[in-house]
Amino acid sequence: MALLGCGVVGSQVIRLIHEQSADLAARIGAPVELAGVAVRRLGRKRDVEVDPALLTTDAESLVTRDDIDIVIEVIGGIEPARSLITAALSRGKSVVTANKALLGEDGATLHEAARAGRGDLYFEASVAGAIPLLRPLRESLAGDHVNRVLGIVNGTTNYILDKMDSTGASFTDALEEAQTLGYAEADPTADIEGFDAAAKAAILAGHAFHSRVTAAQVHREGITEITATDVASAKAMGYVIKLLAICARSDDGRSVGVRVHPAMIPRTHPLAGVREAYNAVFVEAESAGQLMFYGKGAGGAPTASAVLGDLVAVARNRLAGTRGAEESTYASLRVHPIGETVTRCHVALDVADKPGVLATVAELFAKHDVSIQTVRQEGHGDDAQLVIVTHRATDADLTATMEDLRELDVVRAVASVMRVEGDD
Repeated sequence: MALLGCGVVGSQVIRLIHEQSADLAARIGAPVELAGVAVRRLGRKRDVEVDPALLTTDAESLVTRDDIDIVIEVIGGIEPARSLITAALSRGKSVVTANKALLGEDGATLHEAARAGRGDLYFEASVAGAIPLLRPLRESLAGDHVNRVLGIVNGTTNYILDKMDSTGASFTDALEEAQTLGYAEADPTADIEGFDAAAKAAILAGHAFHSRVTAAQVHREGITEITATDVASAKAMGYVIKLLAICARSDDGRSVGVRVHPAMIPRTHPLAGVREAYNAVFVEAESAGQLMFYGKGAGGAPTASAVLGDLVAVARNRLAGTRGAEESTYASLRVHPIGETVTRCHVALDVADKPGVLATVAELFAKHDVSIQTVRQEGHGDDAQLVIVTHRATDADLTATMEDLRELDVVRAVASVMRVEGDD
C-alpha cells in the first residue's frame, strides 16, 4: 500500500494503521503493509513517527510500482492528485481518496480510469469526514428512491454561524475564533464562500440521484454577507441560520436542483440543533422515510477513520478477486439552474411609514406570481420595516420580485433576503 500525503489526515492514517495492524489484518484476511509515503519535503517534522526509508518525493514512481496494489490519496487539490490517481487506477490498482475538490470537479475522469483499469475507487472520506454517508446512499438505499438530501457539510461555517447565534458575535469575530481554534484555515475562502460545501453537494447528488453532477453545476452562496442582525432577527422568529447543501428532485422527477446557500430553518428541525463544527445530513427517501446522519465532519482522526473503512473494503475486494460497485449514472437527470428551483423566502424591507405601503408591496408580489404566507410591520418612522415570508415560488420569480421592489418609491431598501427551508 502507498500513501500520498502525510499531513493532518495522512499522519492519522499512519497512526491508525500502526495501532490497529492486528485488527485490520483480521478484518481483511491479510496484513496491511505500508510500502511508501509520498511527501513534498523529506525533512519536515511530522505528527507521527515514519520510517525514513518509506518517505519519497517521487509520488509518480511510488504509485506505479509493481509491489503497490492500493493507493491512499490525502494530498488534496486537483493536480498532481488527478494525475497520480489516474496513473494508479490505469494500472489496475485500487484507490482510496478523501479529495472532494477533485471528485466534485472531475470525478468522471477518475471513475472512467477505475473502470478501464478494473480497480476500485472509494471516497467515503470526501464528504462529512467520519460520518458514514456515501456507502448508505450507494448500498443501503440502493433499493429506494431518494427525493431529497439536506445537510450541513462544512464544519467551519457551522461553527461560525453557531457562535453568531449563541453569543451574538459578528461574522468577523466568529471567523477569527474559528481560526484560533483551528477550525478555519488562514485563508478560509473555500469554506466561507461555499466552495467546499458545493463540491460535497455534487458528490452527494451524484450518489442520491444516479446522475453525474459537478461542482460547477451547483448554485453556490457563502456566508460572508450574514450579519449579527440577520442572525438575531431569525432567532427572534424561532429560526436559526445554517449554510445548507440541498439536493432535491424536481416535482416532475425529470431534473434535480443542487445548491449551497445560507437558509433559515425552524429551531424544531433536527438540523437546527447541530452545533459548533459538527456536520449532519438529512435524507428523505420514499420507503425509508427520513434519515439523519450526524457526527464529526472534519479533522485528522475522523477523516482517517473513514479512509481506513474504505481501505478495509478495497483490500477485501482484492483478496476475493472482486470489485466494488461502479459509479451509477443510469438516471442521467438534468441539473436544473437555480432559477427553476422552487423555494420560500424571508424578506425584510425598509419602507416609508405611510398608508398604502403594504398594498403596494403585495401587488408587486402578486404581479410575479409570488404569494405571501405571512407579513408583519415593525417600527415607525425611519425605522419602519415590513417582514414578509412567501409561499413556495421559483427562484426566478423571487429574484424578479426583489429587483422590482428596489424600484418602488415606498421601499427605501431591501434590508435582507434569505431562503427558508425545513418547515414546509
